Formats: sequence, C-alpha cells, structure tokens
Amino acid sequence: MTSSPTDPQPQDALLGPSDIRELATALGVRPTKQRGQNFVIDANTVRRIIRTADVRADDVVVEVGPGLGSLTLGLLETAQHVTAVEIDDTLAAALPATVEARLPARAGNFALVHSDALRVTELPGPPPTALVANLPYNVAVPVLLHMLEHFPTIERTLVMVQSEVADRLAAAPGSKVYGVPSVKANWYAEVKRAGAIGRNVFWPAPNVDSGLVSLVRRDGPPATTATREQVFAVVDAAFAQRRKTLRAALSGWAGSAAAAEAALVAAGVSPQARGESLTVEEFAAIAEHTPAR
Repeated sequence: MTSSPTDPQPQDALLGPSDIRELATALGVRPTKQRGQNFVIDANTVRRIIRTADVRADDVVVEVGPGLGSLTLGLLETAQHVTAVEIDDTLAAALPATVEARLPARAGNFALVHSDALRVTELPGPPPTALVANLPYNVAVPVLLHMLEHFPTIERTLVMVQSEVADRLAAAPGSKVYGVPSVKANWYAEVKRAGAIGRNVFWPAPNVDSGLVSLVRRDGPPATTATREQVFAVVDAAFAQRRKTLRAALSGWAGSAAAAEAALVAAGVSPQARGESLTVEEFAAIAEHTPAR
C-alpha cells in the first residue's frame, strides 16, 4: 500500500551526521574515491536541493547514486514516487531497510534498481518526471547525458556535481569552459547554475567545492535533419582540437580540410571560427552536411 506525500511524516526522518556514520559503521562502509562517494550529512542541504529542484507532490523522481539515503528520504517526503539507482552492492542492499525504518508510511512509494546507471535503459513503475541526484564526481557528465537520452519523460533535472563540472555544463558559447558537456547538455535542455555547495556538508569532505545545475528539458531538440549521433560527432571533433579553427579541427570528421570547409560554408559557419563560439543549433547545421562514408 502506498501513501501520499502529504501524509504526516516523522520530524526526524532525514539523516544527520551521526546517523550517517552509524549506518556506515554498521554496514562496514568506507566511502571510496573510485566510485566518487561523498555522502551528504546535512539535512538542511537536502531540503535546499529539493526546494531548488522544485520537486512536486505528483513527481516521479529518479535518483542516481543514493548512497546511504540522505537525499532519498527527503525526496520521498515530497514526491509521489522515488526510484533510486545504486551500483554499490552493500549500499543497494541496505537502502530499502533505511527507508522502511525512517519513512515506513512511504516505503511503498520507493523502488531500488541495483545497477550501473550507465547501463540502465528502463525503470520500474511510472515514467520519471524529474532527475535529482548527488552524482558521483567521476562519472557525472556521462550519467547525466545517459539519463536525459534514455528517459525523455524527465522534464526537470537538478544535479549536484563538482563545481568545475557545473561551470562547464552551464557555460555559454564564447566562455573559456564551454565545451562538449555544455553543448550536449544544451541539446536536451536549458541549463543554468543553480547554486554552490560547500565541502563541510559531505562525509568525507571532498577536496573541491560542489555546484548545483538545473536543466529544464526543451520541447524538443534543435530543429535539424541531422541525428543526435551526427550532431554529437561534430561536437566531439570540434573540441578534440579546440585551439584549431573548425576547418582544421573537422578535417578528420569530414575527410579533408576542404570537405570540412565546404560543410561549414554550407551551414553558414565561418571556417575560421572555433568550436567554443558555436551554439548547439550551429553544430546541428554543420551536421546536416555530414559527409557520406
């Protein structure tokens, strides 16, 4: 039996620093750098994330990398349903029990997928409407792009990532940090920075600051006859040698510098421009002239 997010919930359902450490000790869990594990230990930060994500009572939220459940519990207090995707064997086995113990009335609204998020192409239950996650730093961008590609019903996304990655995702054309993540994220959504997160809200405290990134899905990708794969191939080629002009950087993609120039001119883009100055729409226009192989 499931319950409504508006049903009364225990005041202390969210995990605090001592709760996190007790859980970790009981499970024999030591956060690993290999999996980018830094657990949120501050309930106010959890509430801030959920508020910034604009999680609503009718939302079906997917969370990647729930860890010990800090954010999971907060999401369950607010959303209609939460599906968490966890790769770690120990953490995946323990999370349902944590939900049952701390939010028993909402346990029926929770589902766990024990898998690598990069391999997940379907989820149990209703289609997700939102993605909210403290993404493992080492795979943040691939996981984000994978989820946006495979789950088109995700309308709103809020992810916490390394501050530098947040800057890249939200960068505009012409910025020094504008690159592959910026363009590919913008293919799917309107992207913006949504705040900064300090180091002391995590255990263990990371060596870098974190940032929140908000993504609101576009009504559709940019209007183009090119496929997503074709557009992304141009993006990858343009930034593989980002200091070069597009005529030179795209020569391998096009087969020659002359062919690259012809494609650029046909797309209305200067062959002397560099990738960092182009919008996703301009990359799509170039991709429409993908050379026949």
